[in-house]
Amino acid sequence: MTDSNRPDDFRPEDESAAAAAGAPESGAPAAGGPGSDPAVDATAADADVAGAEGIEEDELTVQDILDAANLEAVDPSSEHLADLKRVTAEYANYRKRTEANREIERERVTGEVVKVLLPVLDDLYRAEKHGDLEGDSAFATIAAKLRAATERIGLKPYGSVGDVFDPTVHEAIFQMPTPGVDVETVGDVAETGYYLGSSLLRVAKVVVQVPSDG
Repeated sequence: MTDSNRPDDFRPEDESAAAAAGAPESGAPAAGGPGSDPAVDATAADADVAGAEGIEEDELTVQDILDAANLEAVDPSSEHLADLKRVTAEYANYRKRTEANREIERERVTGEVVKVLLPVLDDLYRAEKHGDLEGDSAFATIAAKLRAATERIGLKPYGSVGDVFDPTVHEAIFQMPTPGVDVETVGDVAETGYYLGSSLLRVAKVVVQVPSDG
């Protein structure tokens, strides 16, 4: 039976194509057309606009990112400035600690090497007390060169007769009551003390003159 409401040239495959394309079913009012619901049509239109706007916001180009980075570099935010200052301060403190630790380690290693030479320096000190380093002898020349070399690496001798006794840097091996002495004084040096830079490498062993009761 032929449907009298259809045009003569209508074909079934046309109806299938229209349905696949999202055309409104027969009898349903088209959006914005007669019999459609204005509220439903407005909601659908807002959803389409929002979706389009969301796609546009998500589609950032490389140039957009570069522009944002350049803007941040020219006019950084207060939060980023605070982070930058914090990182800079932490790095400065790290460098100071590293330099201090490096200096301590350098002095420690140098001290271990110099300790091997201390017995030789002690022999030179005793030879000097006995007058064996006087004049321009070869022995005196070698002693002077060795002492100069150790001084260049930061080794400094201390402890002399007449110094005020200091128990923090002097080791008293004998106390000698001496008339006319008001304070404890170094009367003789048995073993020279040494500093390496700011570190005490070895205390001086001394004979101490103390005030006499009689």
